[in-house]
Amino acid sequence: MDMIYMLVTISDRNQTRRFLAFYKEHQITMTLITFGRGTTTSEILDSFGLEAAEKAVLFAFVTGSEWKIVKQGLQKQMKIDIPGTGIAFIVPLSSIGGKKQLQFLTEGWSFKKEEESTLKDTRYELLVVIADQGYSDMIMDAARAADAPGGTVIHAKGTGTEQAERFLGVSIAAEKEMIFMVTKREGKNAIMRAIMDKAGLATEAKAIVFSLPVTETAGMRLLEES
Repeated sequence: MDMIYMLVTISDRNQTRRFLAFYKEHQITMTLITFGRGTTTSEILDSFGLEAAEKAVLFAFVTGSEWKIVKQGLQKQMKIDIPGTGIAFIVPLSSIGGKKQLQFLTEGWSFKKEEESTLKDTRYELLVVIADQGYSDMIMDAARAADAPGGTVIHAKGTGTEQAERFLGVSIAAEKEMIFMVTKREGKNAIMRAIMDKAGLATEAKAIVFSLPVTETAGMRLLEES
C-alpha cells in the first residue's frame, strides 16, 4: 500500500529551470508553477549573505516510495540543505475527485493507493481545485450550492498539458487557477461531487479537485458554530 502526496518546492525564481530539470530526470512532472516573493527578515538575510528574491513555487504529486528517492536527490544532487537553495515538503492527499484525475496526478503509475489518509481524526479538509483560468466563479457557485465556505484563488501556470490529454482525454489551457477552500470533513464529499458535476472535466472549467487533511485551525469559529 502507498500514499499520494502533493510535493511543494519553493526556490529562487532563477533556480526554476534547475529544479525542473532535476524533477524531469526523476520522471516527475511539475503540474503547476506559480510565483511569489520571499518575506525573510533582513537580519536573517544578512546572516546568510542573501538578498530578498522572487520565488517560484512548484507543485507536483509523488508516492511515498518516490519521495524517499527524490528526497535523497534533493539533498545530494541539488544541495537543497544549503541555505538559500530552496525547500521541498510533501502533504498527504486524503481523497481525489475521480479515477481520471487520479491517473492524471499520478501519471498512470502502477501502485495500490491507501483508501484514506492516515490523519483520520482531522475535523477539517483543505479542498484544492485546479481549473482553467477564468472559471473560479463557476466553481465557487457549485461549491456554495453544497454549503462550502469561501475560497481563495491563486493564479498559476500549468505544465502538464501532454499528461492531461493522455490521461484525461481533454486539452487544457496553460493558464490555471488554484482555489483553496477549508471545509468540515463531513461535508467534503458533497462539495467535491458538486464541483465535478458542475465544473468538472466535461465543462469549460475542466476542474480537478482533491483534498488535503488539516490538523489544526484558527479563525474558523463561524464555521464551527454553523
